[in-house]
Amino acid sequence: MKFVLKGRTFGAGYVKGEALVSHSPISFAGSVDPISSTVVEKGHELFGKKVRDKILVFPTGKGSTVGSWVILRMSALKSAPIGIINVNTDEVILVGAIIAGIPLVDNLNRSPLETIRTGDFVEIDAQKGTVNVTRNET
Repeated sequence: MKFVLKGRTFGAGYVKGEALVSHSPISFAGSVDPISSTVVEKGHELFGKKVRDKILVFPTGKGSTVGSWVILRMSALKSAPIGIINVNTDEVILVGAIIAGIPLVDNLNRSPLETIRTGDFVEIDAQKGTVNVTRNET
């Protein structure tokens, strides 16, 4: 099954990859190890998962403004997600994605948390504001 979502974009770029979905907010300042790209926040639904090279789907960010710089550091270390999809992007995630050059989409016409699943193949076209999703049926 394939479908297209439309939303608001920040920055430009086109990326494609596997979705990693969290229904909980994410803090890049303390919840994600920037070197290993592993979610280290105990109790978080993505605990132990790597965000490297994923299209990271989550409702919004949380925590300190240091998170923006952690995203930039992760980009330099090649441990960052390649794309971000939020329900509503907060300023920390917005600034981090922009300075790191990570395509970011939010305010989609359908909730990404209800329509995208971990393992789905996702394409973000930040120029057009589209998210193409191919459901992983396995």
